[in-house]
Amino acid sequence: MTPWVKPTLETKFHIDFDWWTEKGSNFRVVLHSRLCDDCRQKYPPLGSVGEIDWIDPDTAEITRVDGLWHSLRTCCSQKPTYITEYTPLAEAAFRIFLANDNTPLTPVELHKIIGRRTPEAILATLAGKQIYMGIKPVIPSKGRANK
Repeated sequence: MTPWVKPTLETKFHIDFDWWTEKGSNFRVVLHSRLCDDCRQKYPPLGSVGEIDWIDPDTAEITRVDGLWHSLRTCCSQKPTYITEYTPLAEAAFRIFLANDNTPLTPVELHKIIGRRTPEAILATLAGKQIYMGIKPVIPSKGRANK
């Protein structure tokens, strides 16, 4: 068991997919619910969207990527309605992690992207007793520094 350490403004957070599994929730359903209207029509909820071919525009290399996640990152997250001034703080952070391929970020980095609330308020929300949408501190592996 990993000892609990109180998160700070320098602690990186991410979506912990194990949390979704432990809760018995289907992350793909939630991912689908964050798609824009155009992408929802493209990927019906009952359809089995898996991997798609993606062509890197710089190298022309073809890669298999998750269709829902790719659409969210390349289409939905680019729309002005993806995160608005009315999007709750935890939801805004969740959407940022979806859009950035779940790259860990600190409360300070999240503040720069969200553009509202303080890093301290973001830390208080994400490091509180309630876990929102699986957003948790990154736990460094033994022998590895927290990147």
